[in-house]
Amino acid sequence: MTTIVVGGHSRNVGKTSVTAGLIRAFREYPWTAVKISSHRHANIPAFGCEQTQDFCDIYEETNRDGASDTSRFLAAGAVRSLWMEMEAERAEDGMRRLLPVLQSSPFVMIESNRILRLIQPDLCIMVLRYDIPEFKESAREALRLAHAVVAVNAHSAPPPWEGVSEILSRIPQFATQDPRIIPAGLVDLVRLRLQQNGMD
Repeated sequence: MTTIVVGGHSRNVGKTSVTAGLIRAFREYPWTAVKISSHRHANIPAFGCEQTQDFCDIYEETNRDGASDTSRFLAAGAVRSLWMEMEAERAEDGMRRLLPVLQSSPFVMIESNRILRLIQPDLCIMVLRYDIPEFKESAREALRLAHAVVAVNAHSAPPPWEGVSEILSRIPQFATQDPRIIPAGLVDLVRLRLQQNGMD
């Protein structure tokens, strides 16, 4: 199983766009895409979910034409797309439910920071948007594990967030003005990692 994790320092930085862009760039691979968040998104319906005490844990998307992030993954070329609610206090329980899905999929793309506390992916990519000042503490932990950074609107130097310059100095960075446009260097890096895994 080859696993790629895409995280970000805050909401609305372009994580979904980067995830979908990578799926599209490597759509010859049968990706299972998973979006993990700590709360229900408004565009995730209540039906189609596995239920645990009326608590919706996992929803499998089937609509390739919808507006949801999980629909975007299917439209990009994923063969399967899931959304999962994983609260911090239930992370281990959630991972036990998710693990069989991951193990049955040869290629997995996960949008999440929290999952890095539970698995070690083949590749971890962090999306940093320089015009958004918030930087979550969980993202700082994730950044230390990143193999690459997608830097969106990286006009300021040094970075606008306190305490991340030293971490960033050790990580390859790929600049873009639009997270929907995947930098060519990042595509090359992902391709190399897939080749190293014997998947090309």
